[in-house]
Amino acid sequence: MRGTPIVNEAPRALFISGRDGKRLRVATWDAAQEPAPRGVCVLLSGQTEFIEKYAETIVELRKRGFAVATMDWRGQGASVRELPDRRKAHIERFSQYDDDLDVFMEQVVRPMAGTRKTIALAHSMGAHILLRRMHAKQNEFTTAVLIAPLIKAQTRGYPPWLARAISFIAFECGYGKNWVFGMEQRDPLHMEFENNLVTSDRARFARAKALVQEDPDIRLAGPTWGWLEAAYHSMAEIAAPGYAEAITTPMMIVGAGRDRIVVTAAVRDYAKRVPNATYFEIHEAEHEILMENDIVRARFWKAFDEYVGRFVPVPEE
Repeated sequence: MRGTPIVNEAPRALFISGRDGKRLRVATWDAAQEPAPRGVCVLLSGQTEFIEKYAETIVELRKRGFAVATMDWRGQGASVRELPDRRKAHIERFSQYDDDLDVFMEQVVRPMAGTRKTIALAHSMGAHILLRRMHAKQNEFTTAVLIAPLIKAQTRGYPPWLARAISFIAFECGYGKNWVFGMEQRDPLHMEFENNLVTSDRARFARAKALVQEDPDIRLAGPTWGWLEAAYHSMAEIAAPGYAEAITTPMMIVGAGRDRIVVTAAVRDYAKRVPNATYFEIHEAEHEILMENDIVRARFWKAFDEYVGRFVPVPEE
């Protein structure tokens, strides 16, 4: 199958239909043989990402005894694209992501998990959507780890109020399907390491770039004004009084001290509002912690193992 990711062994990769009948790509892997299976990990990627990019992470989860289920969000990877220009990230409203995640959980994760425990590992936009899910459906996951969740976006030199006003005006003037300023120039097929905003690791950056060079159709450059407006509405929704306080699932929220995509201070403050949240910050990390250098990643996995082990212990031999 074109676009099927390979991680040590071939996954079960297939396409499912969203509520509106549009195609979504999903993939699953069994846990490695050792240690004994601990449960299922739902892996949710960030904006512009795709399944293949998480090959290393999937191997690491499987070695920890977790079967893995993941998907390409609507508008990303090999899932349906909303616009003819496949480089544009576009969505009408974030509830479309909610619906797609609901179908994924119903058709893929629940049958796969059976009676086993289910945890979630989510990054950035994926972590934002996971917060929406955990607010709507309590106790679906035994625990969750959220990396650099999209709580508040960096505006890169613009005052936040001005960035919000520009987005609103562009959308209301009918430019919802147009690029946000500067995003067309961030095509990952042509991006140089020195201009990237998400990782300090040159080798992992090169590996991700090689994947889009091999299959350019899976890439995204950046959002439209329509996507940004939808994101602003959703960020306001999850920031509303009482929203975070109503999420009961135990979770670890991980902040990146050098994040240039989301505002780490907002992530830190949000974690304080969630009743059962533990906050952990890696001060030297850029936004994509799972794509960072070995030192940053080692710190993340140590924290992951200690935290998740409290809820899903490693089986004794």
